[in-house]
Amino acid sequence: MDKNISALEPKNVWANFYSMTQQPRPSKHEEKVRAFLVEFAKQRNIEVQVDKVGNVIMRKPATPGMENRKGVILQAHMDMVPQKNADKKHDFLTDPIEAYIDGEWVRANGTTLGADNGMGVAAALSVLESTTLKHGPVEALITTDEETGMTGAFGLEGGLLQGDILLNLDSETEGELYVGCAGGLDATFNIELETADAKGLAAYKLSLTGLKGGHSGMDIILGRGNANKLMNRLLSRLNKKAEARLATLDGGSLRNAIPRESFATIVLPKNKEAELKSIVDAFYAETKAELSIVEPDYKLECEAAPEAAKALTAEATARLCNFVYGIPNGVIRMSDSMPGLVETSTNMAIVKLEDNGGQCVAKISCLLRSSVDSAKYDLADNMQAVTDLCPGAKAEFTGAYPGWKPNMESPILKEMSELYQKLFGKEPKVMAIHAGLECGLLGGVYKNWDMISFGPTIMHPHSPDEKVNIESVQKFWKFLVATLENVPVK
Repeated sequence: MDKNISALEPKNVWANFYSMTQQPRPSKHEEKVRAFLVEFAKQRNIEVQVDKVGNVIMRKPATPGMENRKGVILQAHMDMVPQKNADKKHDFLTDPIEAYIDGEWVRANGTTLGADNGMGVAAALSVLESTTLKHGPVEALITTDEETGMTGAFGLEGGLLQGDILLNLDSETEGELYVGCAGGLDATFNIELETADAKGLAAYKLSLTGLKGGHSGMDIILGRGNANKLMNRLLSRLNKKAEARLATLDGGSLRNAIPRESFATIVLPKNKEAELKSIVDAFYAETKAELSIVEPDYKLECEAAPEAAKALTAEATARLCNFVYGIPNGVIRMSDSMPGLVETSTNMAIVKLEDNGGQCVAKISCLLRSSVDSAKYDLADNMQAVTDLCPGAKAEFTGAYPGWKPNMESPILKEMSELYQKLFGKEPKVMAIHAGLECGLLGGVYKNWDMISFGPTIMHPHSPDEKVNIESVQKFWKFLVATLENVPVK
């Protein structure tokens, strides 16, 4: 396993990315990476400040002869999604990411790599520390907590940045220029559920693993299995056919990742144990066939478990299963204006049973996305209607953020499109993305900004399969350097 990623070209970018892999930086826990960024700037005499919400802002003056160019803000986010395989021992609060070279790619050993958006941060740092690049006034805006609520973008104040052009370095396909993105809305459901004694009943653990998961915006169109929906389908069947009751449930972990795993403990009469095996085997064969192309590593295991003291009642189990069945998941509508782009979607990210002071509560978290605000809120109304039909259920919708409306007349889009053609002999694809880039929020504060988003090719972000293409990083860097050299005059 070759771990010497700092030897890759361009060496400055990969060296800075390696440094990012050494900084613990899961969302909501950015203290160490923030301190690293501030120290990076101070050691190089780069002006730096931390705003009131934890964003890091750095400034570098224009190089000689470039003082008349428009100011550029290089924008990326410092946090990463902490996902790991079940058999991987890793503490994202303390342990560095084990990045290694795998042919044409760099990936991580059993965890997310953090190329989303560590590669964007690395590129910005490489510009700031360079003594040879030509550029006008440059600022770097490294935002905090992008992955779990865009806290940094939400909290950014006007007047802190002076530039005219925002280059967001958080896109994930080289050769594509993004000019629009989806908005989002968090949906959280809490259902109070009744429990009863489970002593004397057989207990079994159900483990649903091996799904690919992935980014709930970028990958939702791929039709991958959702562990929470699959587990619920099985639990509903077992409840109806084998009198199974739910004792524990733990599926998914992150609001913006398609859930890869779900674990449940059920109890049932001992005379139903043989029927349990038959139902589970039939369900596995059925769903394995359905998902054979997109989820070849999908696994479902059923094994005896220690006796449970309590479990949901049969009625409460059925009520929870019906609720999860009723909440939509996946692609809701495709875009009319941009063929192939998802307009509206939702991901059932987390389904758990929790004890709240002796009261059993099911907590369900979904992330709704849409490039059309009215469609996003109509989807929320759909979910509210399902909630109203379920006794003991409450819904809460929070963290709404706007989309970014494409501006096809953007001057920087025109400049970068022509430049890409000159550099690589082909036109870039001009795209919108079904994910929540921070551009929508940032552009609402700095309405004068001309914005575009681009980056290297990153596959399977938000999952342990995440990887970044080495050649694409070289092209991304070359394109960024050329763009800075050719920024229009004021």
